[in-house]
Amino acid sequence: MNAQTRPAGSAEEPVDEELVRSLREFSREYTRLIGALDYRHRLGTRHSLPEARVLYELAAGRRVPVAALRERLDMDAGQLSRLLSRSEARGLVGRQNDPADSRRQLVALTGAGREAARLLDRRAQETTGALVRDLSAAERERLGAALRVVTLLLGLRRRPTGHLLRPPGPGELGWVIQRHGALYTAEYGWNAAFEALVADVVATFAREQDAAREAAWIAEWDGEPVGSILCVAEPDDPETARLRLLLVEPHARGLGIGGALVACCLDFARGAGYRRMVLWTNECLASARRLYQAAGFTLTDSAPHTRFGPRETGQTWSLDLTRPVDGVRNPA
Repeated sequence: MNAQTRPAGSAEEPVDEELVRSLREFSREYTRLIGALDYRHRLGTRHSLPEARVLYELAAGRRVPVAALRERLDMDAGQLSRLLSRSEARGLVGRQNDPADSRRQLVALTGAGREAARLLDRRAQETTGALVRDLSAAERERLGAALRVVTLLLGLRRRPTGHLLRPPGPGELGWVIQRHGALYTAEYGWNAAFEALVADVVATFAREQDAAREAAWIAEWDGEPVGSILCVAEPDDPETARLRLLLVEPHARGLGIGGALVACCLDFARGAGYRRMVLWTNECLASARRLYQAAGFTLTDSAPHTRFGPRETGQTWSLDLTRPVDGVRNPA
């Protein structure tokens, strides 16, 4: 069974009010937790939060155009001007005209300003470190993964472009089972019978794998697993391999990961000497079927079923691995 890519939500879709409420509540509680509301005295220093923001930004570089600083802080020009004047009077920043353009003003931290920025950074590091100090290694890993997903989905940083295909690490075959069960229930309403099927496939692979003729891959993107695929031997047919458990996480779709997983599986099968590859999927998985068609698979059989709850149409697809690939015929 193989997962598909679903189209992204359109602008016409209704807003998820419960999600909005949850996000707002999290924002309020997180802001309180990290102490960002200590507006009058940031982290026990004499600096207000707006002043601390200026110090943080200037600590990252040398002389910065005031206009660029205002844009990065998304701050009113008058407010920024007053903050810079106060900071300059206290010896934390210095301003001068840009030698290349006298109409533009540059600002930078002084030595005292750099020391103030280091103190703020050190106290912020200590305060945040205290929040995670008692977490287990597994809990820290979960938190880091969740933060990466949140910052990605909310557009707080650019989407990474590269991905890595690698063998499963410890625990990741279990991840394959869990993600198949969770995603297919959420996207198609399938029942536990599907998760049981995936578990059987994974257990058989883990217990009986012939490393020369069978393999599994995890797609890693932005430091976390986001996809899977297996190539396994077809029982009683040494010339046929079966593609199984293609999956790509929703937030990593549209990046070519699914096609790369399929190509990797086919390359392995050809190298292992198989002459044919087959797979079983369902008609509702339109995007996955497009990947198979693009790779050269053809539909050979279909039949309705209710194995996973809803009525579906199962499909068998097949590919001749000995036919030319990019103009080169496989010698097997």
